[in-house]
Amino acid sequence: MATILPVLGKHPQFGTNCFIAPNATIVGDVVAGDECSFWFNAVVRGDVHFIKLGNKVNVQDGAVIHCTFQRHPTVVGNNVSIGHNAIVHGCTIHDNVLIGMGAIVMDRCEIHSNSIIAAGSVVLEGTTVEEGTIYAGVPAKKVKNISKELINEEINRIANNYIKYSSWFSEVNAAK
Repeated sequence: MATILPVLGKHPQFGTNCFIAPNATIVGDVVAGDECSFWFNAVVRGDVHFIKLGNKVNVQDGAVIHCTFQRHPTVVGNNVSIGHNAIVHGCTIHDNVLIGMGAIVMDRCEIHSNSIIAAGSVVLEGTTVEEGTIYAGVPAKKVKNISKELINEEINRIANNYIKYSSWFSEVNAAK
């Protein structure tokens, strides 16, 4: 069973049709929109500040979302995929974003809409990622602009796939 705990009287809140894996951990001041998914070993800690997730956010296996005590909350827009083992900390991520596997997004970063943070990248504290770009490397730098096709082929496809994957687990649980 997932670990879902209040912290200092603040309970995690979830919209409709959310999937929470049995070993995900979600604590404190966390608000998630509709059709979100929290996969195996994901950790979302709203203990030292708030975390707000829009609709269609998937937090993949081993990913961590946290914030900075009394300074930097974490705000994630709609249609966002946070890849396996990524770390998202005290930052703002706008709509239609893909955070690649193992990427790190640090405090005070702002990732604008229709952007991709490549797998393994480190987005240093205070970095602003412009809308419609791909950032890659350590430290992450702009490598190119994103075409409308790539937005549909990658960002939207992955977010929609995670809604489909979530439904597989709903079907299994309904059969019990």
